[in-house]
Amino acid sequence: MFEDLLRKYAKLAVKMGVNIQKDQILRIRAPLEAAALVHYCQEEAYELGARKVLLDYNDEIASKIDLKMADSEVLCEFPKYKEEELHYLINERTAVLNIYCETPGLLNDIDPTKMQKVMQARAINNRPYQEYNLSNKGQWSIISYPCTGWAQKVFPELDSKEAVEKLWENIFYSSRVAKDSDPIKAWKDHNETLANRTQKLNDYNFDYLTFKNSLGTDLKVHLAINHRWAGGCEKTVNDVIFNPNIPSEECFCMPLKTKVEGKVVASKPLNYQGKLIEDFWLVFKEGKVVDYYAKKEREALSNIIEFDEGSSYLGEVALIPYDSPISNTGILFYNTLFDENASCHLALGSAFTMNIKEVSKYNEEELKGFGYNKSLAHEDFMFGSEDMLINGYTFAGQEIAVFKEGNFVF
Repeated sequence: MFEDLLRKYAKLAVKMGVNIQKDQILRIRAPLEAAALVHYCQEEAYELGARKVLLDYNDEIASKIDLKMADSEVLCEFPKYKEEELHYLINERTAVLNIYCETPGLLNDIDPTKMQKVMQARAINNRPYQEYNLSNKGQWSIISYPCTGWAQKVFPELDSKEAVEKLWENIFYSSRVAKDSDPIKAWKDHNETLANRTQKLNDYNFDYLTFKNSLGTDLKVHLAINHRWAGGCEKTVNDVIFNPNIPSEECFCMPLKTKVEGKVVASKPLNYQGKLIEDFWLVFKEGKVVDYYAKKEREALSNIIEFDEGSSYLGEVALIPYDSPISNTGILFYNTLFDENASCHLALGSAFTMNIKEVSKYNEEELKGFGYNKSLAHEDFMFGSEDMLINGYTFAGQEIAVFKEGNFVF
């Protein structure tokens, strides 16, 4: 049965995730442990007409050894062949499938200053590729694979084999992959549900939202001028529909960069570069983080906020009902892809230009005039709760209830 589910998962990722097109190139980035899944994805891509499938394997243990033992200047280098590879991928309109797996806390003993320097260099070097993805010039999608380290963090009471099996069970469930159902149809239905919800949000055309809960969040977020809510499937500039995140439960929008005020308290830990940031809060004034605290890994939180000028401002606000499949598992996944889809979340750093109506008409300076925040970073963190109260305010001053007791009113 497991092999059948794995094949269904691969088909979902390739057909609904990146929606590979005939004669298109697919790049798959994956951990070594995920080779079996990669092979199924590779087969699915060719069956759907892919011209070529490029495989890019990674090894988090080898990456840790590099960070620990190699000179930072060497790690910051960007060889010419890497630059040429990125240009090739962009020019060919390559679709990208990222199979994500990271062991929480793996890099706790790495010098944070060194790691920050290396991450900043890599972000600068990969900027053209980041902008290619964030502007939906090609399809991209992220799915997950349960490596042993991650599984045992989520289920510490189980042995390694049982932990991985339990995590697989929840990945399949959260991704709508089941033995007796068609995940492709399930996702088409789910996309329709999210589209209906985002349409209602767009029809209201809110000026700003307010967020309050018993954890201490009291936040006011103005939305970008000419904004559009999105969720579920997206569309490339060439009109190819794809699903960026599997799983996904969110409706998300672009905050107006300089008009966010108040305090937000995280409701879940954040796994950032292998460090687990816990029990943290942020205070915003005129859109910028002016104060913050974390009980654990405060320096890692500081590294996010101080990554560059734009990383101290918001780039995304996302609404997810507390009563939703991932939230209802009751599991803390220690993985942003899952935890962010169990909870309302915000993102520090770059916004998605897709959240501006008719975005292709505007240059970058015009987008900034709408409230667009540009950064090399984009880090989601969760702040939703079962008592979250969200109200929206129209430009005419009308107050509309959006969330009560953690869930959508409409």
